[in-house]
Amino acid sequence: MKKIFLFTAAAGLLALSSCNLDINDDPNYPSGGSVTVDLMFPAVENSVADAVGDQMFNYAGFFSQYFEQLPEANQYNDIAELHLDESSNLFDRCYRNLYAGAMADIEDILSRDNNTSDIFACKVLRAYCFQLLVDNIDQAPYTEALQGSANSQPKWDLGKDIFEGVLKEMDEAEKNLTGEVMDVTDPMLKKNLDQWKGFANALRLRIYVRLIAAGVDAAGYQAKALALVKGNKFFTGDVAWDVFSNSEGQYNPWYQANFKRLANNHVAAYPIVSYYLATNDPRIAYAINVNEADAKYVGQMPGGKIPSKTWNGDWKNKDVSSIKGSPAMTMPIYLFTQSELQFLIAEIQLKYGNNAAAAKEAYEAAVKADFASRGVAGADAFLAGNAVNWDKATDKAKLIAMQKWAALFYRNHMEAWSEIRRTDVPATSEYSAEEIFKSPTLYTAGDMIVPATNYIVAGGLCKRVPYPETARQLNNNTPAAKLLSDRVFWDVK
Repeated sequence: MKKIFLFTAAAGLLALSSCNLDINDDPNYPSGGSVTVDLMFPAVENSVADAVGDQMFNYAGFFSQYFEQLPEANQYNDIAELHLDESSNLFDRCYRNLYAGAMADIEDILSRDNNTSDIFACKVLRAYCFQLLVDNIDQAPYTEALQGSANSQPKWDLGKDIFEGVLKEMDEAEKNLTGEVMDVTDPMLKKNLDQWKGFANALRLRIYVRLIAAGVDAAGYQAKALALVKGNKFFTGDVAWDVFSNSEGQYNPWYQANFKRLANNHVAAYPIVSYYLATNDPRIAYAINVNEADAKYVGQMPGGKIPSKTWNGDWKNKDVSSIKGSPAMTMPIYLFTQSELQFLIAEIQLKYGNNAAAAKEAYEAAVKADFASRGVAGADAFLAGNAVNWDKATDKAKLIAMQKWAALFYRNHMEAWSEIRRTDVPATSEYSAEEIFKSPTLYTAGDMIVPATNYIVAGGLCKRVPYPETARQLNNNTPAAKLLSDRVFWDVK
């Protein structure tokens, strides 16, 4: 029998452990009794959250140049230096969580549950899963996926077709709603159907802007995006998996893996530190420490752990700013923040609605929402500063994208990496890491930096992750291996 991964409930209503319970049993029910549909839905939410909030949070944090490898440690050298291929198994666990965990359980729920509200919520999470798959690896099994032994070798569909397919699935499920109260247990959105509709609309916006970037019916999707923004039926607060506590086994899974099980391997990367400092951003203190050497914020050069020792004479842990673990200990896993939503609205109003006033309102709401989520004061004063003031910005679209990048740090690193690829903001510096290290005045604060040690043959930044090795081993239809420099379909030069 194939394996699935279920997550066990503990502490309160449903404080879930980050550890997997491996059941070598029936693919839908553990031995000793069947799992009811209402209790399967939290496992779906947990599997999705674990994918985006643990491994993706880690590697996308490096790719977004929020994180770098601690100079005197080695855990994430390969990620920092982009020394990755299918044998690295970078995406394998996420792939299993999404297919064998979340989406396999969704299929089972849909086969046994006639409640239209439950079905709609399942379709929204299914769309979210496929969005993550496309954003990471471009193609994925979709039309023939999740058929079990009836089709163990599903074909891989194009990312464009997957996006348009899940949009249609959500639309159809929403049209079929009859106003029923959700039957399933729902720790994330508390059975609030309006919140689920708002989440679906925000997810549509995310996918629309990717399709627009790829030139897929750009005019049509621009009109749809504007219609959603004008309708203004979105979620309130954040869409987040908020079940963690300060107890052993109940920590945020990324914190558990990187601060409880391992010594701290993360330091702040040069781009995010430089941008926070250049804009006088008080959020720098939320998750970044001053260094031990001279109590300053100092970012590690991307891929620069080894060469910076040569450039500097000696480069040690004390010279760079470590990442604070404490905010992550009980931090929710953010699937969609209010801040990200407002930045999307600002972009759409500016680019497609030609409404600078509405774009400004959404931009400022986005920044304020992020400050509030971190408990950081001073949003109004920050927005009045010359570096981020809307009225003083000559390139307002770039300002939106830069502040979105700043706000997604320690929130949703996968989305940050996707937005860097979609918008090409932050831009990639024309100068090498060594040139910037030796002459910092050459550098524009916040620009991406090509890693000093870089195993991408073509050079540059990471544009995708490798296909899972498990998919290569089990499915003969897995496409030919891709390079980290190969772009997903919506990442157009």
